[in-house]
Amino acid sequence: MKSEKYENLESELTNLQDVLKGSLQNDVLQIKRLIKGSDKFKHLSDNICNLADAEYVIYSKYMTKELHGSEYYIFIDKTGNTVCRASGKELSLYNMIEESDNLIETKKSDAYIE
Repeated sequence: MKSEKYENLESELTNLQDVLKGSLQNDVLQIKRLIKGSDKFKHLSDNICNLADAEYVIYSKYMTKELHGSEYYIFIDKTGNTVCRASGKELSLYNMIEESDNLIETKKSDAYIE
């Protein structure tokens, strides 16, 4: 049986919706930290309501580049509350996301329980 992807997701993002928790833990969606100091993020924050309050973005890891216009990004704050959503038609995430240093991935050797 496969265990959870992140060992501390629930303690870090206490207000995250259960469906998002499950999708992240089952590796269907991925989460990245926003680079809030980037020029791109600052510009988009001026144009997308509440984006400045976001710390992370959640999105599909399986969406191909050709389909990014159909994708929706979910932006959450530091406790997991959804602050806004935006489509791939409105923005791309390139040059404004990075790995999250506070979410700890379960070690591969610990990922399966026999």
